[in-house]
Amino acid sequence: MNLPKWNGGKKEQILILLLIGILLLVIALPTQETQKDTEAAAFSSNTADIASSGDPAREWTEYLEQKLQTALSQVAGVGRTEVILTVKSDGRALVEKDTSRQEEKTDGTGEGDGSSSVQISENTVYEKDISGKDVPFVTETVLPEICGVLILAEGGGDGSIQAEITEAVMALFHLDAHKIKVMKLE
Repeated sequence: MNLPKWNGGKKEQILILLLIGILLLVIALPTQETQKDTEAAAFSSNTADIASSGDPAREWTEYLEQKLQTALSQVAGVGRTEVILTVKSDGRALVEKDTSRQEEKTDGTGEGDGSSSVQISENTVYEKDISGKDVPFVTETVLPEICGVLILAEGGGDGSIQAEITEAVMALFHLDAHKIKVMKLE
């Protein structure tokens, strides 16, 4: 293959290559930022939907089921999937509390007659919501703990596909293999 020779000097070649590199960077950077922004917006929209619903534990479980179902159906050989998660509890919200402690010591007349008592009281901290109502100030929301996963997959009859699905679920949810069941979907 014969490539045409360039008559320009080395400085011109380096400058042109540098400009081409900068042009490629400028083209690639906005795409990456847009993709990150889109993913962040989707995540925040999903978490906002979960937070605004009446039952965040149920919404969170359904969200995870949907994400796992979508991911598994993209894997070669798995095919169409259905996912069911079981959870131990509905999760909980930890609220901020002000704690006060009072100690009282009384002196007795004789030796060993003195006594002391400690009184600890806790008061929940409240904040105003959008409508002006006092609601407890939540410092942390503990999501429900997943304790079992059932996956129905078109490729679930194949042992190697079952093993791959089981390993993926073990990695995602930190579950033991005996808490994951993969079955063939009809």
